[in-house]
Amino acid sequence: MSVYYIQKFNNFFNYSWSIFSTTPTCRSSFIVSFGLKEASICLLILYSLIFSFLHYWRMRPWRRKKVSEQREWFLKNGSTFLQELIADSNGISNPIRFFSSDQILKATDRFHPNCFISRHRFFTWYKGVIEDRPYAIKKFTDSWFSEESEREVYNDIVLSARVSNHSSFLKLLGCSLEFPLPVIVVEYPENGVLNEQGACEDGTLLPWNVRLKIAKVVAVALTDFTFSVSLPVGKSWIKDKVVGTFGYIDPVYFSRGLVTEYTDVFSFGILMLVLLLGKPADFPGSDGYHCNILDYVKGLQERGEPVEFVGGVNDMMPGQMNMFLDLALRCCQGRSEDRPKMILVAKEIKLLEKGSHDCSEDVI
Repeated sequence: MSVYYIQKFNNFFNYSWSIFSTTPTCRSSFIVSFGLKEASICLLILYSLIFSFLHYWRMRPWRRKKVSEQREWFLKNGSTFLQELIADSNGISNPIRFFSSDQILKATDRFHPNCFISRHRFFTWYKGVIEDRPYAIKKFTDSWFSEESEREVYNDIVLSARVSNHSSFLKLLGCSLEFPLPVIVVEYPENGVLNEQGACEDGTLLPWNVRLKIAKVVAVALTDFTFSVSLPVGKSWIKDKVVGTFGYIDPVYFSRGLVTEYTDVFSFGILMLVLLLGKPADFPGSDGYHCNILDYVKGLQERGEPVEFVGGVNDMMPGQMNMFLDLALRCCQGRSEDRPKMILVAKEIKLLEKGSHDCSEDVI
């Protein structure tokens, strides 16, 4: 990406901040359209420079300090975000709405626990309502990110923009750059979210056919978007910093930092086990120590004990569930080359859902 556009971005944002930062109405109307072609940036500003400039200097000192901090975060986050998004856009326009910090804080009641949807060690999801529309708002945990690892946050936004038009992903609607780390805003999941046990947030277990459908939809989506890191042409792996959810990380990736086309296959296999057994990927064992769900299943098999599937009496399909278990364990093989490719995994799950055991038919 040309340094010229980044410099122009910084200069123009520097110039426009005195308008933008002091007027919530103006910020709520601020929409940017990104595209690699001519690196076009469209900034809509509704209030005059002179009025906003005078308004800024009439503020109390504490308010000016807050605006100064927001301005610093906006410039830092904005320039990095722009660079990542333009580099990834390939000439395709990605309309992103910028929300103000005031809008985000009001929508989430200043990130109050009552607005909580789900929590992860690196981020928390909140429900917020802006302009009478519900949103899912993702706030990253500042303490978990160093200056080196901050790029993962921007990569998250870029990837969300890339997959937004896919029916199996929540659509990215915008973000706020007025926090130490960007806050992401996506469409609200009206059907709810799954907890760590693969059940509804209130603990209600989904019927087996619904869990199987979830696995199919995720598998098909992953065949379209296999990596969060693109592999160079002609290379089967790339070395990258290890990030991810504990319990789901491919051991090859964890130990050597190698990302391959089979890295996501392992993580998906763990998800399959979670959906099948109704247990988290990592949970306290009977001895008090944490137990990985994969080691738990392998331990049962080594001892000749049955793997117990969760579900209602009228919901159990032992044959189909055992085949699902076998596929999950193949996805979780220790050596990458022993795992099936994601496209074959998606095919087998589709056939399982149809009740067919013949995987030669091309249904992708």
